[in-house]
Amino acid sequence: MNTGSTSKVREMTITALMAAVICVLGPISVPIGPVPISLTNLAIYFVLYAVGTKRGVSAFLIYLLLGLAGLPVFSGFTGGPQKLFGPTGGYIIGFLGMTLVAGLFIDRFTEKRIRCVLGMFLATLIPYVLGTLWLAVSAHMTFKAALAAGVLPFVWEDVLKMAAAAALGPAIRNRLRRAGLCCYE
Repeated sequence: MNTGSTSKVREMTITALMAAVICVLGPISVPIGPVPISLTNLAIYFVLYAVGTKRGVSAFLIYLLLGLAGLPVFSGFTGGPQKLFGPTGGYIIGFLGMTLVAGLFIDRFTEKRIRCVLGMFLATLIPYVLGTLWLAVSAHMTFKAALAAGVLPFVWEDVLKMAAAAALGPAIRNRLRRAGLCCYE
């Protein structure tokens, strides 16, 4: 096997491992209403620190496709298309945009923790908006009621997740780089 194909296999393997990280942490949730507290966004932030935006988005897409296929990788160990069309589907779809935007900030400002947290917060507005809109439609709620049920209870715990990722993420990235396991540009 030549070095080019070895490198590609290595990158695909690491990306698959990052998808597995999201699949393992994503289902862990605390049900507190129509929208549970989930570790999915924290897993995504750590994956972005570990492998960068391009492979982080790829890992998220693998996670999304596995969940869509019915594997229990979504919050509460659920999966299937019905989850995407259920009350939390907009949040799950919004995580794709969040992954892209947060990744761009993390790649550019890895060691600047405040900027990374700001980027993650701005990126998290994407699933907040899409999720709130879909929750309002699917649960026949007003936008204000959906915002109160699906976003407001989670803002502070999401900020804590962002702070944890910004505090630990650069160390994770540096250790993976030293071990020769990073595969981002």
